[in-house]
Amino acid sequence: MDLRIRPSWSRPRQWTLQEEVGAEVRPDEKRPVVAGLLALVGVAVAVGLVAAVAVVGGAHLLGLGGGHAAAVAGEGGATMVVPKPQKTQPATGPSITLGSSPTSSNTDSSTPTIKKPKKRISLQAGQGSVSPMGRIDLTGTYPGGEGAVLNVQKFSNGSWQDFYSISATVTNGTFSTYIQTGTPGMNRFRVIDSDSKLASNEVRVQIR
Repeated sequence: MDLRIRPSWSRPRQWTLQEEVGAEVRPDEKRPVVAGLLALVGVAVAVGLVAAVAVVGGAHLLGLGGGHAAAVAGEGGATMVVPKPQKTQPATGPSITLGSSPTSSNTDSSTPTIKKPKKRISLQAGQGSVSPMGRIDLTGTYPGGEGAVLNVQKFSNGSWQDFYSISATVTNGTFSTYIQTGTPGMNRFRVIDSDSKLASNEVRVQIR
């Protein structure tokens, strides 16, 4: 009977356990963890940038940007907005002084002088020559003498005398009447305002 002793090449149990434990964690299994951490860091950075842009934009909208406002410390961190001073443009139009009274020269030059028309009675005779007791038409105008009563006068014995109480009333600035006389020769007539005593021009009529 051949008895041989075979060398034992079996490894110690402790080494086998170490190899089994070390084989549970591989480099490929560590990559998802690292990728997750990088993703979280990226999201945090993006959120921070968005928040910073929002804060800067809000500050510009509220007028808190540089050069446009000044913050004054107070109770509770209150701020006061002071607008930026701007240069005032000089006035180019004519200056007007309030409260001053116009001078007499300016008043006289600016106010036109309106002259009232002078009242004047104009008389005409319709006939230059008539027979005794012929009709003589007297007409005329009297501007501004509306409603005035005009008495007819005849020049006799060196003075003007009323001619038989004959009169005419002014209507729309005009008047008319007629007379008759038997005195031969040249006769002179006129009319006179019974109130103002304004007389007209005289007219002459030949009685033949």
